[in-house]
Amino acid sequence: MDPHPTTRTDTDTLVIGAGPAGLATAACLAQRGVRALVIDQAHEVASSWRHHYERLHLHTVKTHSALPGLPFPADAPRYVSRQGVVDYLTAYAQHHGIAPELGEAVVGIEAAPQGSGARWLTRTARGRVIASRQVVLATGANRQPRAPTLPHQEIFGGRVLHSREYRNARPFAGQRVLVVGMGNTGAEIALDLVEHGVRAALSVRSPINIVYRDVLGRPTQLSSILLSRLPPALGDAAATLLRNLSVGDLGRYGLHTASVSPLRQLREDGKTPVIDVGTVARIKSGDIQVYPGIQTLLHGGVRFTDGTEHPFDTVLLATGFEAALGELFPTTPLPLDARGMPADVVGQGALAGVCFVGFDVRQPGGLLRAIAGQAQRVADHIATQP
Repeated sequence: MDPHPTTRTDTDTLVIGAGPAGLATAACLAQRGVRALVIDQAHEVASSWRHHYERLHLHTVKTHSALPGLPFPADAPRYVSRQGVVDYLTAYAQHHGIAPELGEAVVGIEAAPQGSGARWLTRTARGRVIASRQVVLATGANRQPRAPTLPHQEIFGGRVLHSREYRNARPFAGQRVLVVGMGNTGAEIALDLVEHGVRAALSVRSPINIVYRDVLGRPTQLSSILLSRLPPALGDAAATLLRNLSVGDLGRYGLHTASVSPLRQLREDGKTPVIDVGTVARIKSGDIQVYPGIQTLLHGGVRFTDGTEHPFDTVLLATGFEAALGELFPTTPLPLDARGMPADVVGQGALAGVCFVGFDVRQPGGLLRAIAGQAQRVADHIATQP
């Protein structure tokens, strides 16, 4: 007997994902009189936030990070903690009456046959088929970890793990840990490790943009929003000047500054600058060493591209994530940019009836702020479809 017999569910609008993007979209739809079916492969709302590393806080202020229809609590700090975000998203779902159907992992989305009464058929690992007129993908830009195999990784002898597996510094007590990659995750994990007495170093292959989270008491997020409203050349010049005056040249510490402004790098490449919350100070003090890219792993250590060799017990890959949307649409080509993100929020042509929320990583002010705007746009679009 088939352990997963096929069952069919019909709904007008299906939202895939019960994180911030999915919850915000469902709430905005409900405000417009459209009740969506929300599903998620996890067994809890806001699963990704529940499993992020413990030290994590928002790098964006709470007033510009709330989702439509519910502000963060008045007593929440300016930069909300990971647990605070989990509590907020749980309360958000309850406030808007959103009850996701959990444990439903999507394995494929395909166009429905003509005359079937639906536009799209979404199949789950349980054998369920959900037929809908509209599908909103809210599975997140960080759906799958990007974990490259390092040269001679098999002889290393220590642990090689992705940052998704990192929760706190306790398992690494007494070890020498190399964090590969200095995006926001890598920078903050390295900081967390040294704050708890672990010897940590960073491998940084390429030039980067670093900005402080606050400059003279003003959140950099708010400054970036204002600068983004200027003509690009003027905004980029101002952002570069602010970066140079506040952070300065870190070349002597092994960190090389990107040739483009933080705003331009975000706008053109979708790459968020490192929003520093203390890592730079630890690098300057010598608590965190910075090495170049990895040439090869050795038994018990690493050889870097400058020829130096250093011992390490653990290599932690802060090498990012990918949306991995293509595998969800086996028969429909997706227009994706260089980072694998959807080109449009509202699908066109063969993708009519499909919307994407939470993938535009090029907006100033942070992803949650972008999600709030996208959710409202998508809800307006769906609510006005005949």
